[in-house]
Amino acid sequence: MATENDIVLIHFEDQPLSFARIEAILPDNKPDWYHVKLLMLQVPLQVVTWILRDRYIMGDEFTMNGKRMRLERVECPETESEAADLLEDAPGEQQPAPSDNKATVISLADKLKR
Repeated sequence: MATENDIVLIHFEDQPLSFARIEAILPDNKPDWYHVKLLMLQVPLQVVTWILRDRYIMGDEFTMNGKRMRLERVECPETESEAADLLEDAPGEQQPAPSDNKATVISLADKLKR
């Protein structure tokens, strides 16, 4: 199921139409219905709120003005080099770090908290 801050691809009549980020999912007064606030990722940026059932947020098809619509959660595709890196870093087969490595990791999250 898509949740807040997820990117979704909006399909219109079985054709990809646009990307959007889910900004908020708030319950409606009807059970299993939600107000879904979407930031349409296009120029100019536009914010829309759709009232959808929970299963529509999960990717089931629905209609708007008689037209078939569907939301598809977008996941970052894994590149071949990332897959190779993951295989190299598998538990139990870790390679020792070079001793001359003097790199320092700086947490930007800690800097923003100050």
